[in-house]
Amino acid sequence: MISLCLKHTRSQPLQASCSLVCYNARMDGMTDKVTDKKSVKIIIAAHKECDLPRDEIYLPLFVGAAGHRGDEGFEIPAGFTPDDTGDNISDKNPYYCELTGLYWAWKNLDEDYIGLAHYRRLWGRKGSKEAPFERVLTREGFERLIDEHRDMKVIVPKKRRYFIESLASHYEHTHNKAHLKTARDIISERCPEYLDSCDRVFKQTWGYMFNMAIMDREVLDQYCRWLFPILDELLERTETADLSAFDARFPGRVAEILFNVWLDFSVNIGNISKRSIVEIDYFEAGSINYLKKAGAFLRAKFTGRRYKKSF
Repeated sequence: MISLCLKHTRSQPLQASCSLVCYNARMDGMTDKVTDKKSVKIIIAAHKECDLPRDEIYLPLFVGAAGHRGDEGFEIPAGFTPDDTGDNISDKNPYYCELTGLYWAWKNLDEDYIGLAHYRRLWGRKGSKEAPFERVLTREGFERLIDEHRDMKVIVPKKRRYFIESLASHYEHTHNKAHLKTARDIISERCPEYLDSCDRVFKQTWGYMFNMAIMDREVLDQYCRWLFPILDELLERTETADLSAFDARFPGRVAEILFNVWLDFSVNIGNISKRSIVEIDYFEAGSINYLKKAGAFLRAKFTGRRYKKSF
């Protein structure tokens, strides 16, 4: 177990050496059987009733349940577990988004691997003509990943590339740049050995986004022990009274970048090896207007028009 603040002994960028793999159960040429079956549970964070994969590795989790308990006629949808049970921070969902689900999974699940997906963004083959739930990562597909990557510690979605923007500049053009500055200030105070990784990641034009990952439970514990105190401090230092519901979700957005900071640092100190990070496909379960999304991206960069809603 590593502490919150570790000594920075090496400095090297986390590059694209993470394996790009195909894990579908139908994949030809992979016949070896898993000899050491690992347990895995992937929560699917959702805030409304929706169709979800039925594979045993998934756990539908209703996030933000605490904020709806007083609503007239409110009921947790059938098949969902509410995130206000057990050890939880469900009441912070308006700010932390799907991360109240990650916190719940961290505190209440005991599988060997624990992960997060979204009701509209799932692990699985991208660009396929198959129905969404026919191309989603399955138990068998996960076992094939274990077979091929015996030292696997972290599964991440394929990099999201911004090309003409760094992670920091994209955030500053689309949201309030003060959020990242405050997060960096907190890191400099709590664990300054992460600053090199922080500055390096802020300048990257790519990242592992969406707060999606599947992690070895010990690695997840290390990450969450580092992340949530920073987010709590970020929330405490930021005035939220006049924020819209969209803008109030800034801790969840900042965390997408902070995951990359933590991962870069963990690789550089040797806590996680590059080859133990496995990069796989994800896909959007719903329809996405990419033309509209691209237009908003360009307007934010060149005119300073920040995002006002999700796309």
